[in-house]
Amino acid sequence: MPNRNPEMLRGTVELLILTALSGGPRHGFAIARWLEATSDDELQLEEGSLYPALHRMERRGWLEAEWGISETRRQVKPYRLTSRGRARLRSETEGWTAFAAAVGKVLLAAQVA
Repeated sequence: MPNRNPEMLRGTVELLILTALSGGPRHGFAIARWLEATSDDELQLEEGSLYPALHRMERRGWLEAEWGISETRRQVKPYRLTSRGRARLRSETEGWTAFAAAVGKVLLAAQVA
């Protein structure tokens, strides 16, 4: 199923990646699959969005990664959160939660009116 609104997804890519990594290291493909599975296929990160975001977040010091071999004997680069990444996740989660609550209030007010 395609994303219902790709524009909304663009503004949350970093938060979604940080959240996906909060449970432990994952390589890019595993991050994308986790997001799809967790969202019942509503959220799909394409390679063209995922990998540039991972590299950008690594440059910012939010993630660390090393090349390794997967259980299927493929070369993978698992990413993991740094302490800066965990702090960013907390901050972004607080901001997104407040924003979503405000949007929810507006939507509810429109239904009552």
